[in-house]
Formats: sequence, structure tokens, C-alpha cells
Amino acid sequence: MVADPSPALREVLTQLAQAVGQYEDKASYAEDHDRWSLYHAAMDTSTALPLLFKAVSLEPDRPLASGVVGDVLERVPGDERQRWIRLLSPAVRGFSERRAHDLEVLESLKQGAVSAEAVDDLIASWSDWLQRRAIDATTDQDVLRVVSRKGRTKKIRQAAVNALRHD
Repeated sequence: MVADPSPALREVLTQLAQAVGQYEDKASYAEDHDRWSLYHAAMDTSTALPLLFKAVSLEPDRPLASGVVGDVLERVPGDERQRWIRLLSPAVRGFSERRAHDLEVLESLKQGAVSAEAVDDLIASWSDWLQRRAIDATTDQDVLRVVSRKGRTKKIRQAAVNALRHD
């Protein structure tokens, strides 16, 4: 069981709640689900991200911190991702490191910087999440054909086939 938040974290959480318009009294934020709810609201408020960063740096619940960082990575520019990942204990960094890599691949796909040949070579190492997202990230017919043949699951392969039909 994780201890109640420190006074320093409680102070940041109060500021964060005000920044996202949550004025109800949750002064202790002792429950992790209350903190998660607040963190989630802050992720979508760009002006609250500096406070969220500070809160995550003080968060005693390492899995909670990891979940927040994993979600934030999709919302911050690529050059800020490592800064967020470094907030995490090495014991819980793995997921966020993989997600950051997956996001880099997605951005490359969107830019058309990944050839079908490269996808053919790499797709087996991609997470299911990345394979699903790749379908929406590209209009390259050759890339979609590779995913339709080599996607890990039937659902992924079928989604790629459907994308090919709609383009």
C-alpha cells in the first residue's frame, strides 16, 4: 500500500485542481483514483502540464506515475518525452520507453518516412498497439498491405484490409 501523498504533493495537487477547474474539496488526495482523475484532466490542459510534471515527480505510487507518463507521452512533443520518462523509477520505466519508441515510429509513418520494406522487416517487433495505430497513421498502400498480411491478430489484419478498401 502506498502512503498518503506528502504535504508537498498535496500542495501541488491543490494547484493542479485549480488549474483544471476542479475546485471540490479533495484536499488530501489520499486515494489513487482521485489523483488519477485529476492527472487525467490535467493531461488535456496544456497550461497545467508544468504542474502535472511536478506532481508526477512527487507521486509515491510508481505504477500510477507510470500510467500518467504513458498517457502524457502522446500529448507532448517528441523532444519532451525523455524528460517525462526520467521522472519514473527505473523499475517502472519500461512501458513508457516502449510507448515513446512506438510514438516515434507512428510519427515517421505519418510523415511517409518508413518504407513498406522496413515495415515488413520490423512489424513482428511492434506492439499490438503500434500495429493498430499504424493503420490510421498511414495512407501508404504498400505499408497497409504489409500490415494486412503480417499484423499480429486477425482484427489488425482485417482493419488494414478495410483501410485499403477505403483509400
